[in-house]
Amino acid sequence: MDNAIDIAFRIAILIFSIVIHEVSHGYAALWLGDRTALYAGRLTLNPIKHIDPFGSVILPLLSIFLGGPLFGWAKPVPYNPYNLRNQKWGSAIVGFAGPGINFSLALLAGLTIRFLPAGGDTDFFGNFVLIAAYVALINLFLCVFNLIPIPPLDGSKVLFSVLSYRWNFLRVFLEQYGFFLLLIFIFFFSGALIPLVSFFFEAITGEML
Repeated sequence: MDNAIDIAFRIAILIFSIVIHEVSHGYAALWLGDRTALYAGRLTLNPIKHIDPFGSVILPLLSIFLGGPLFGWAKPVPYNPYNLRNQKWGSAIVGFAGPGINFSLALLAGLTIRFLPAGGDTDFFGNFVLIAAYVALINLFLCVFNLIPIPPLDGSKVLFSVLSYRWNFLRVFLEQYGFFLLLIFIFFFSGALIPLVSFFFEAITGEML
């Protein structure tokens, strides 16, 4: 596969993956009684409604050209936690929906690779396997990355749901400085996620990275 086409496929897979990630948040909130995302017109797979110029385009391109892991984000789908029927775990369920759908996509693509009949030696077969591998790898990274408990990532919603009130100072600190902590993590520590992503990729696909 030509390098430019390869990059285009990876960006396209990333955009599709982060769009469906955000839409899943909206549908989880809708299932729990909140219609904010519906009224905002965000329960759609139309990427124009979700693309964030920096997180969906600039950051992924920088990741590719700097040789780092490919990741990014879309504009967060809005929801009102006070509208959720389950006030204790509602936000955690909405937050987990995004990484959950990414893991499901990775599992589907990875098992396709694992159980694909051997012997295909055509360019089409090779490109199909490569695209499936990209789908699995990108979605696994999105899943693991978004479960980091730093706002505004989804892991923070899960963390805040289990923290008792006496840990409220930690929530206040993370909400106040979360974006800066996230940037520090992205530029200096995101490589630490690669071994974990590699483990899941190899476990699902049966292939080494």
